[in-house]
Amino acid sequence: MIVAGVTQFAVPNAPPWLVSMLIHVAVLLVLALIALPQFVDSTFVVEVSYAEELGEQMLDDTQFIESIEPLETDPALAFDAKEVENPLASSALPQFKLELFEAASDLETPAIGLALSGREPGAKKAMLAAYGGTAETENSVEMALDWLKRNQKSDGTWSLAGPYANGVAGAENTLAATAMAMLAFQGAGNTHQSGKYKANVKKGMDALLKMQDRDGSFFATQRLQNSHQLYSQAQATIVVCELYGMTEDSALREPAQRALDYAGSIQASDGHGGGGWKYSPGSEVDTSVTGWFVIALKSGEMGQLSVPSPVKDRISTYLDNVAAEPGEGEQFPLGSRYLYKVGDKNQRVSMTAEALLCRQYLGWSHDDPRLLAGVQLINQHLIDWEPPDVTDTPNVYYWYYATQVMHHMGGEHWETWNDRMRTVLPRGQIKTGSERGSWSPSGDRFGAQGGRLYMTCLCTYMLEVYYRHMPIYQH
Repeated sequence: MIVAGVTQFAVPNAPPWLVSMLIHVAVLLVLALIALPQFVDSTFVVEVSYAEELGEQMLDDTQFIESIEPLETDPALAFDAKEVENPLASSALPQFKLELFEAASDLETPAIGLALSGREPGAKKAMLAAYGGTAETENSVEMALDWLKRNQKSDGTWSLAGPYANGVAGAENTLAATAMAMLAFQGAGNTHQSGKYKANVKKGMDALLKMQDRDGSFFATQRLQNSHQLYSQAQATIVVCELYGMTEDSALREPAQRALDYAGSIQASDGHGGGGWKYSPGSEVDTSVTGWFVIALKSGEMGQLSVPSPVKDRISTYLDNVAAEPGEGEQFPLGSRYLYKVGDKNQRVSMTAEALLCRQYLGWSHDDPRLLAGVQLINQHLIDWEPPDVTDTPNVYYWYYATQVMHHMGGEHWETWNDRMRTVLPRGQIKTGSERGSWSPSGDRFGAQGGRLYMTCLCTYMLEVYYRHMPIYQH
């Protein structure tokens, strides 16, 4: 009775603004109750559509379901097909077309290079499905990373010599071993901040940074005076540049930039056939060491670090000078096959693969006749532990570079290469015992020089290729 009386008095005497507010609140509550079930029960069905359907065995059909609650990581993104002047450099907040949702989006990306975005958790599954990865290839990667974890030393480093079987005798290189192991973890998306193996990466990163000198070099603290010197420097540079690009950790920016600056300062002069690197700073040049430094420079560009254009221009000059000319009875475009160094007589398929990867990174177009002719040569030397031609010795160093070239090419070139790689590589992996997850160096062309860790890391990089770097040429 009292409530009714109050109501009868209050309503007629209420000010107009109060009545209006109550009516609007009631309307909003009704609309919210109508709309709420649509948000709570919603599930996104993401359809991935790509030019190649290589990885169907990863999924039951052409669709997979991602429940997004909340959207903490980017979904698997299908990037517009464009060739760009610098395909690996990070751009300032580009816009992407989210083809997975068939809608345009203004989603802002983190300020890292597109080349590393496939390693992110949301994109990794889609990259595997799109480019031909399988449950078997991912299982091999996981086994390899577990082997590396078991063999990390208490100080965070790794060893080329052991304690595992088939280590390198009398040629220890802690810098190279640590850098190569780190690249395997990072290739699968692990950093010192996130990932299943972040503790291992953190210990390895700390150990690696302790090795860096003030001028940006790493090898001086290791007293390396052999052919490993600049190989190791380039690999360590890739590690710190990738970690910075993947995390934007400000503590890594200065070490990464110092390493890049050092690379430019020790580049050989044009008097050695063009600008590149070999075993000792600033002296000679060969294609093998130069290839590692090209990847290091591109890794820096992924994180928007500074790489002067003249450094890259001198590399192109060197590659022009080691392009093999057709011999008697041979027909191929100049620039499609390469030598180990200026003055060599014989072309090498391994150096051809490495040089072509450099050419791709330095701007050659997808339909360049020289690139296409070189790719045809690579497809005549597929991965095989027991090649029919006895002169075609297993060579994981060549396979590593060729795998990247073919992945960037895509289409039938990649399909032919990957059909062999994704079955042959896992087949050679040790499945039982203390070395489970590794690859034996026995029988490989450079296995005795690199040892088990070298073999295992290169094989792991190849099996991570589906997401390790986004393809340069988007179809």
